[in-house]
Amino acid sequence: MPSRSENRTELIESLMERFPNVPREAVIKEDLLRGGIAFDESALSDNEGGEVKPKSYFIFSFDHGTLPELGAAALRRPPEEIVLTGGPYELRRTVVSVRVNPASPYRVAADDDGVLGLYLDGARISDVGLPPMPDYYRHTLENGKSVMEVAPTIQWGYLIYLTVFRVCQYFGAKEECQYCDINHNWRQQKAAGRPYTGVKPMDEVLEALAIIDKYDTNKSSTAYTLTGGAITTQLQGKDEADFYGQYAKAIEERFPGRWIGKVVAQALPKADVQRFHDYGVRIYHPNYEVWDPYLFERYCPGKERYVGRDEWHRRILDSADVFGPRNVIPNFVAGVEMAEPFGFKTVGEAIDSTVEGLQYFMSRGITPRFTTWCPEPTTPLGKANPQGAPLEYHVRLLEAYRATMEANGLSSPPGYGPAGPGNAVFSVSSFMDSLPAEKAAPEDAVIPATPQ
Repeated sequence: MPSRSENRTELIESLMERFPNVPREAVIKEDLLRGGIAFDESALSDNEGGEVKPKSYFIFSFDHGTLPELGAAALRRPPEEIVLTGGPYELRRTVVSVRVNPASPYRVAADDDGVLGLYLDGARISDVGLPPMPDYYRHTLENGKSVMEVAPTIQWGYLIYLTVFRVCQYFGAKEECQYCDINHNWRQQKAAGRPYTGVKPMDEVLEALAIIDKYDTNKSSTAYTLTGGAITTQLQGKDEADFYGQYAKAIEERFPGRWIGKVVAQALPKADVQRFHDYGVRIYHPNYEVWDPYLFERYCPGKERYVGRDEWHRRILDSADVFGPRNVIPNFVAGVEMAEPFGFKTVGEAIDSTVEGLQYFMSRGITPRFTTWCPEPTTPLGKANPQGAPLEYHVRLLEAYRATMEANGLSSPPGYGPAGPGNAVFSVSSFMDSLPAEKAAPEDAVIPATPQ
């Protein structure tokens, strides 16, 4: 391993030694996700005209600066993801979502021979692969819009991410989740003159999917996610279940069985959840964001006001009656538990709280997953916590997550691709990298719900 000459190198190596059951790949991946990556111009894409798949900004910015602060990376987009292999840590293949931070100690750059690598504290620690431009990104819709704008793919092409409503009706300081920049990201993309449709028309979504289906000859895309901002009243005359559900219905009618259908929405009443299922959705993500009641109230004020934490959790449990517990997979934002000014002061307290939530759901057969918090600078929590949560929290969470899952006899959830270090493609946290490969669900088989 590299010599311990710099603080960040010392930190990751000490955590690798202290937590040998956590894959070393996951330690580095979590550090990249929480703190971002700097990119040399040699590692940027040429946008949609190049050979590298560019970052699509599909819902949040997932950056540590606004577009004007990113320099060349705002003009020539960084890649959507990178894949790490080899180096002195002998990393197995690790897919990492790109979060840009020009001030990061990690930098992707080419060496004298033009070969890309990941550098930490000036030392090369990994080879870097970039996602090739997929054939379907080279084709446009009849109206000239790009497939990347309408139906981008992430997780190394595994998942089509359909953000069909790119703003949120939880609006303003008293309603927006305090870690979320969905509304700001919409504003900055529009200000930069980029195409960034607020509500994606149904015909455009279907046309983009037809292009993917035609040119994705290897069938690399296996699932789609329907998502967007919360709908507190109506949008285009429809409530949240019908607005998002209409897309699933149309997709399943046009492409029956082609992809696993998933929806990220609020925790809705059981009758609304049933409509999702009737429309063809097979996996439901009613994200609970943060477990602690004190933090939920402060960090998710709109959700607390409109629904309330206890009712939110009741609805998650009720949705298992519709989809089956295995197919209800709520997300939480890992790291906000320790965000100033209200978060836990020690890693141990934060982990205990998070595990309490994991146990609550896993003991009922529901398997949460998590996204590693990126402290975007336009959000209240990002401004107050530019460094995010301590890396130790993220490493200990991976250990605790696996232990809680195994204690409840659960395996990796469906709809996320393969599990295990060297196999996982889920790119916005390391939970799939940290699970044993032999516990992976059989090719993401979705377990049917018990008939009601």
